[in-house]
Order: sequence, then C-alpha cells, then structure tokens
Amino acid sequence: MSLASVIRSEQKLLLPTYDRHQILFERGRGVYLWDSRGRRYLDFLSGIGVNALGHAHPAIQATLKRQAGRLIHLSNLFFHEYQAELATQLTRISGLDRAFFCNSGTEAWEAALKLARSYARTQSGNGHKAKWRVLALDNSFHGRTFGSLATTGQAKYRDPFLPLLPGVSFVRFNDAKDLRRQFDGSVCAVCMETIQGEGGIRPVNPEFLQLARKLTETTGALLLLDEIQCGLGRTGKYFAYQHYKVRPDMVTVAKPLAAGLPLGALLTTNRVATGMRPGLHGTTFGGGPLACAVAIQFLRELKKLMPHIRTTGIYFRTELESLKTKHACVREVRGMGLMLGMELDSAEVAKAVVATLMQRGILINRTHENVLRFLPPYIIEKKHVDQLIRELDSALSSASLPQGTGKTQKSKPRRKR
Repeated sequence: MSLASVIRSEQKLLLPTYDRHQILFERGRGVYLWDSRGRRYLDFLSGIGVNALGHAHPAIQATLKRQAGRLIHLSNLFFHEYQAELATQLTRISGLDRAFFCNSGTEAWEAALKLARSYARTQSGNGHKAKWRVLALDNSFHGRTFGSLATTGQAKYRDPFLPLLPGVSFVRFNDAKDLRRQFDGSVCAVCMETIQGEGGIRPVNPEFLQLARKLTETTGALLLLDEIQCGLGRTGKYFAYQHYKVRPDMVTVAKPLAAGLPLGALLTTNRVATGMRPGLHGTTFGGGPLACAVAIQFLRELKKLMPHIRTTGIYFRTELESLKTKHACVREVRGMGLMLGMELDSAEVAKAVVATLMQRGILINRTHENVLRFLPPYIIEKKHVDQLIRELDSALSSASLPQGTGKTQKSKPRRKR
C-alpha cells in the first residue's frame, strides 16, 4: 500500500487526532527505520521513548515468538506465571513493595490518583482529618484521560475538556515558596514528573523535590512521581528519583517497559497498598502474559545496558553543549542520561530543524514548541551521536539564516540493502 493511499484512507476513516509526518515506515532494525521508499532513518526518538532497545531486538523477538505460541491473554480473574516475577524485579529496582499492571502511562497515573484518594479516605476513617486536595505542577503533562488531564498543568491540553476532576491546584515549577504556601493538611497527594517531558525536558531541582517529600511526611500525604517518560533506565539510573536520593510513595512507569507492547505499572509501598481492596480498581488487558513476559526480558537487557546509557548520555550531553556555544539560537541544554532537550529561541527555528533532520534521515521531534527532544534507543553508540551532532550543527546554521539567504540541503535517499 502506498503512502498516498494510506493517507486517503486515514483521512476518511480515522478521527483527526494526529498531525502525522508524510512518511510510511515499513520495518526497523537496531537504531534504524526504513520507509516505503527504502530510505533509512537514524531513530533518535524511539517511538517517544518506547523502543528503548531499538527495533527488532533479537531477545525481544525470541520472547514474543515463544510466548505467543503459549498464551497471549488470560484476564485477571486467573493467575499466570509472569506478573509476580515482573513485580519482583520492579520492586527490587525501585525500592517499593507492590505493583499494579495496566496498559499505558495515563492508566497508571489514574490508578495512582485513585489510590491516593482511597488511601486518604482510609486514614480519615481512622480518626484523621479528611484529605482530598491534590497539588500538581505548572507545565506538567500526565496523560489524556480525565484524571490525568486534571493534574496536567498546560492549558492547551486541559481547556477543551473543562470542567475536570475537582480539588487540583497547581504549584509553580521548582518554586519552593509557592509549594509551602499551597500545602496544608487537606492535601492528600503532591504529584510531579521527576523530569517534565512534554513540558520541555525540565528536571525538578533537588531542593524542590526534597521539600515535597518533607512536607508530605509531616501530614501523611503522599508523594506521587510520574516516571512514564524518564523512568526505567532513561536517565542512567533505573528511576530518575534515584538521582535525588528520595523515595516516593508511588511511581508510575510505562513507555519502554514492554519494549513496544502496551504495558504500564504503578509501584507503591505496603503502607499505601492498604488503600486498595478487590473490586476497587482493575483492568481487562493490563498485565497479560505476553506483555509481562516481554517486560521481564526487557529488564534483563536493561541491566546489561545501564553503564552504556550513563557513558553515552554524558558524551551526548557534552556534544550538545558544544553546539550551544556555537549557535546563538540555542538557549539551553537540559536533561539526564539519554533524555535530553535543547531549547531554541523560537518555535519556528525548532520546527525547521526537525524538518531538516528528517530530510537528512534523522528522526527527532520538538516538545513545548521550541525544545528539540532527544530520546534515542539505549543501544546507540558514539558514532550515532556524532552523526546526529554533525547534521544538527548544519541544521541549526541553516534554520538560523534570514529567510531567503540559504537553502537546506537534502541528503540522497539510502536504499534497501
């Protein structure tokens, strides 16, 4: 099927939820994708952080083939052999005690919000004052379901769907004074991304996160961390909060967990788990045998890759910083490990850079309009970083020229071998 026919069919049949690039991908291997014309692309987006092991990873392929021949779906009315094993691995690396499996990041966040409210109700039933308010952060993004939107601090996502879940207030990002001002005994949870992803690759600062932990501990409120994008090795540690030496009451993960299959997880403590009972929450598809078996294999591969992620991330960040000193349009380089962002001085320049790199066979995207986002597979090597830096250097120069003074060069398509 041609790209044109796919576009025509989608325009006729699908809800218009995505503004897609005009590329039809057919296959991938390692850090590369190939489109329907046989052109090769270096993938520095990895499905927005999902394909952390790259494409067609042999260990993941073998697990998929083996498990698909045994059991794909069962329902959570019965046991299968993989949920407990996966929960064992996730609790070990997170320092938490229990897991709930679902299908996506936004579902994991919904489960966290529900558990926070439920736990607060059980505590008020023990003679404590009722807690119900939730504090979230400006500029945050937690997903597209109603509870997740209610805690998302960006008007462009929230406003079309108002009114949302009541009881949510927004704290200015990294503003300790504002957090202190808004926090009181009615708060049941303080919620944040350890590194804001859709908000422009912005890490919370240590003082702010540590204050949130201290305040919640004084009243019995809960600290909820969203690591859907920054968790599971992306920053060079299993979880980004481990850089801060803070343990949350709940953390949510998803994107890379099942190497491309839909799977999310909520991790929490034994204490908070007392707020849950059978029938209070659930899922039909979440935590199925196929997804869990693949996730177990992903974690085995991730353990071997952790040193590589750290060293490659340091190298990548250093190379991006070198471009900041060279190009006036670069405001800041942010992030940790292989979750990096480059803020430019305008959305127009960022858009042009993304388009130029795509023409030259490199995939990135922009978030928060003017931030170039880099979420490459964990298996990238320095030579891939070097290629990206060369092309990015050229693209920044071209995009920064006054209109009409230069043309962006297009690289010749690479054909299938």
